[in-house]
Amino acid sequence: MLYVWCALGRFLLGLFIPLILTGAAVAAPTVSAVRIGPSPERTRFVLELSDSVQYQILTLTDPYRVVIDFQYLDWSVNDDDVKPAGLITSIRFGRFTQQTSRVVLDLAGPAEAAKAFILPRQGNYPVRFVLDLKPVSAQTFAAEANKPYRAPAFDPVTPAIVAPVQTSGKHIVVVDAGHGGIDPGTLGRFGPDEKVVTLSVARELKRELEATGRYTVVLTRDHDIFLPLRERVEVARHADADLFISIHADSISNARVRGATVYTLSEKSSDREAAALAQKENRSDIIAGVNLSGESDDVTNILIDLAQRETMNNSAEFAQMLVPELGHNIRMGNNPHRFAGFVVLKAPDVPSVLIEVGYLSNKEDAKMMYSKSGQKDIAAAIVKATDRFFNVQG
Repeated sequence: MLYVWCALGRFLLGLFIPLILTGAAVAAPTVSAVRIGPSPERTRFVLELSDSVQYQILTLTDPYRVVIDFQYLDWSVNDDDVKPAGLITSIRFGRFTQQTSRVVLDLAGPAEAAKAFILPRQGNYPVRFVLDLKPVSAQTFAAEANKPYRAPAFDPVTPAIVAPVQTSGKHIVVVDAGHGGIDPGTLGRFGPDEKVVTLSVARELKRELEATGRYTVVLTRDHDIFLPLRERVEVARHADADLFISIHADSISNARVRGATVYTLSEKSSDREAAALAQKENRSDIIAGVNLSGESDDVTNILIDLAQRETMNNSAEFAQMLVPELGHNIRMGNNPHRFAGFVVLKAPDVPSVLIEVGYLSNKEDAKMMYSKSGQKDIAAAIVKATDRFFNVQG
């Protein structure tokens, strides 16, 4: 793991924190342009900025990536104008934590961050962040990845923190808005991306569940921020949740396909489409530039143990109640209850479902999901199913 930081970092942080404490508004530095200059020896990546920023650089394997974390930035660049070149095959930008923004550079092959620096404003030239990438062998890349170069100037990763939940005897339901921040999920063909839809539905579901007076609801995220898949599971476990509901929206090349689907966990997918979807959703951490090298299979091993069969059975039971309730309010897909190995469903002790509330690639489904009435219909159906589930569970 290679870390590089701006020499002015501590000085800037010393200025930044007092402004926060005094309540003064601090404008985020703006990225106004992205330039990539390939050459036989190197690929130069440049961001034009309105001000100096703190940053860290991290290299990741499987696949080859360079991840750059900045203090929060305002991205004022048309993504269509950013053309990958040289060692860089694609670029993603988005919010990573409350305080940080992330740029992920997918690489054509192993490369090192040979040089990184901030150029101060000079004449008509704005402040610039410059990163030079140079090809290296796979062995060299692997040897340097996941090793701290030196102590970082700031911590870009803020783990999900859930305050102790006050239940007053109520059931605890954790609602997970899929994707967020640097990970947009499915790109909206007729409106906003999946991360926007899922957050809107999650907020509506929270309101309607709490309005019954029977539930305490915890959102894994309540704004446009990235949250790793394992942390979403940990939010549910930390909250001692009685039920975990993950909200998503699907997409497919056939624009005529529409309808909602409910998924529960199985290491063996119910069909090819379910397997493909799980593979896509489970790549969210890779898309956002998360280091997965230290991930353990312990949770999966626990889940497939017979001792945890009751949790999976309870998840399937809730899904069987949920499908008909959703069917009263919105269009359902073919084979509406399916099984797949979604990471977010792998809490070994919390009944969990993942709901694909429709297809953003279908105009009618998209219109429903974007509308307030459609979001209320989805939430109302889930509330009814939740009531049925807990009445049966006791």
